[in-house]
Amino acid sequence: MTTERRDALVQRLFETSIGAMELGSVYLGLRLGLFEALARLGGATSKELAAATRTDERYVREWLEQQAVAGILEASADAEATKRRFTLPAGHDEVLLDANSLSCFAPVVRMVIGALPMTSQLLSAFKSGEGIAWSAYGADVIEGQAGQNRAAFLNLLGQEWLPSIPDVHARLLAAPTARVADIACGGGWSSIGIARAYPAARVDGFDLDESSIVLANENVKAAGLTDRVTMAVRDAGDPALSGRYDLVTIFESLHDMSRPVEVLTKARTLLAPGGSVLVMDERVAEQFTAPGDAVERLMYGFSVLCCLPVGLADRPSAATGTVMRPATLQRYASDAGFTRVEILPIQNDIFRFYRLRP
Repeated sequence: MTTERRDALVQRLFETSIGAMELGSVYLGLRLGLFEALARLGGATSKELAAATRTDERYVREWLEQQAVAGILEASADAEATKRRFTLPAGHDEVLLDANSLSCFAPVVRMVIGALPMTSQLLSAFKSGEGIAWSAYGADVIEGQAGQNRAAFLNLLGQEWLPSIPDVHARLLAAPTARVADIACGGGWSSIGIARAYPAARVDGFDLDESSIVLANENVKAAGLTDRVTMAVRDAGDPALSGRYDLVTIFESLHDMSRPVEVLTKARTLLAPGGSVLVMDERVAEQFTAPGDAVERLMYGFSVLCCLPVGLADRPSAATGTVMRPATLQRYASDAGFTRVEILPIQNDIFRFYRLRP
């Protein structure tokens, strides 16, 4: 039994090592525009792709062969390497290039690869107990985080998730104009998704990370929604905002916050009479169980590499981490003064939705 377990772990780490290198190679293809050019050209040799992307042919040839061996690209049967043609199979283009598709995985690739270089800082953080600021993670993590939920916010938030809460849905459609505060709005896709689905509503997005707000403003402008969506580096606890909002949203960010009870308390003060707070966070198991399923493994991975360090960047800190179980959220909400906490019956493999009311 000991030998079998040893060998099984060796095999698992061997396969994980291959996966890590393949993820790194996919990242190169995304950042250098290699996948995009292949899709545009309908296939190419290494020379053609290198010319189209202004990259070195020898590097490109090795990348193409690696991607074909990995099964991500398809290759012709030409014996001569420089004449071999490579194509991006149908379906793979959606996963790698279609930012609005629910199947797009490119932002997750960026986020994972962007988080890995932080291991040098994490070595020190593990010893000192200090955190790492979100801004220190750089563009790949920040933009990857924004991008990984983009399709869901544009395709599901206003079409399925909010309509499943009848009174909230009705208020967002009704007069007078409903107002929404989107706390920790990141790249702004949640705000955009709400505004698109509810043409009469106004959305104010708040985030303390300046680079995220720069990105959010760019996205809002591109969406043509600057008349109804505002993005600002602003603390949601600003007294001037009290009592203004029919809905306050906190999407996949509460677990990152150093003081979640304080944030929820501020969110409660933003509510107009009859308003509520919608929290979307990870659909982790209700209790710790080891070994865990794929979602649990993914969330703990993000927690160790990113979310817990970010949560520890400011003190005092609740040090929640990505794996915020329902009982933890309910405790935070109660401490923040909410008397009703409902886990909504919204079906999603990754996210769990909570409605909080005073």
